[in-house]
Amino acid sequence: MIHIIVATDRNMAIGYQNKLLFWLPNDLKRFKELTTGNTIIMGRNTFLSLPKGALPNRRNIVLSTRKDAFFPGAETYASLEEAIKGCKEDENIYIIGGASVYKQALPLADVLCITEIDAEAPEADTYFPAIDPTIWKENSRETHTTDEKHAYSYAFVEYIRR
Repeated sequence: MIHIIVATDRNMAIGYQNKLLFWLPNDLKRFKELTTGNTIIMGRNTFLSLPKGALPNRRNIVLSTRKDAFFPGAETYASLEEAIKGCKEDENIYIIGGASVYKQALPLADVLCITEIDAEAPEADTYFPAIDPTIWKENSRETHTTDEKHAYSYAFVEYIRR
């Protein structure tokens, strides 16, 4: 199964200067719960944005066309297709970014795990591709309001391929 996991604002923005747009502790907790014990695939910039490098208790795969690229704690593949071929058939794969990797993975994905943030980022330079309703069907939605730790309301939404 190939999952895409991402947090987007109302305009499908996902980042600015290689950083997340919003700090939502429950989103980070959900990300950890879903990806722990599974395989995560990311681009080079996403790996470099991780504060402590490779994420623990997950198989980390970084996509890079540089033959000499080394990412501590991660495997490196030259393409998304090669990375997926390097996974077992029963492996749960989570695509965690960035934008170009999401764009490549969207036609291959089985499930989208989207955190829809009910806000517009003041600045954004990276966007998630449009979710085509003829291809994707909303399977579940869990809505959360603002609280002392979350300045914005948000929803955990799962889409499945039609």
